[in-house]
Amino acid sequence: MNHTETKASHSVKIAPSLLAADFANLQRDVARVEAAGAEYLHLDVMDGVFVPNISFGAGIISALRLHSRMFFDVHLMITEPIRYIDDFIAAGADGITIHYESCENQEEVLRAIRSAGKKAAVSIKPATPAFVLEPLLPYLDMILIMTVEPGFGGQKFMSETMPNVEAVARMIREGGYDIEIEVDGGISASNVEIPASRGANIIVAGSAVFKAQNPADAVSAIRCAAETAFAGSPLADTATR
Repeated sequence: MNHTETKASHSVKIAPSLLAADFANLQRDVARVEAAGAEYLHLDVMDGVFVPNISFGAGIISALRLHSRMFFDVHLMITEPIRYIDDFIAAGADGITIHYESCENQEEVLRAIRSAGKKAAVSIKPATPAFVLEPLLPYLDMILIMTVEPGFGGQKFMSETMPNVEAVARMIREGGYDIEIEVDGGISASNVEIPASRGANIIVAGSAVFKAQNPADAVSAIRCAAETAFAGSPLADTATR
């Protein structure tokens, strides 16, 4: 296959998860983590069907969009996400992640996201093998590896999900793709080097940031540990198409 090779220099980005915020003071908490230096806001949308929990929808995202310049990283944990893509785009999503397991028409959904000028991503649960994503690589800007079972915040990081990060990093590198890797679940400054050293550069952290006494210190600590580990990862300096 002919393609032009460039060098991807993916920087570490911190994405606090809104699930850990004070829902009575969302605007305040979002402003705090943005001031703390976080680049992304991770927005977990749950429908009570795909996962056993209900969180929030496009209305909350639209309301917060008026008060933040962060990249809105919308993670759809819902069945048949094609039904709501337009709603989340209208609400102000900058990137939309669907779950591989949530539908059969993943390529169609990813194309719809990209055609709207947004970043397209796919996520897999801990038990889903990474190789299922290979046919979707041409349509992806990011891959989200869940490091807990999706559905609830505050869970313990599952180190047994690291083979999925390693496999995805290998597919990206060998295929020459410009795709970033995000990890989500139980991550803090004390363990972020585990996924970052394997190629993850977008770090979702909920309680570790929103519930920190000083969010700026928390963001800085996670970033510092992640950057050091990512610098030695397989994707730190990757040839991409």
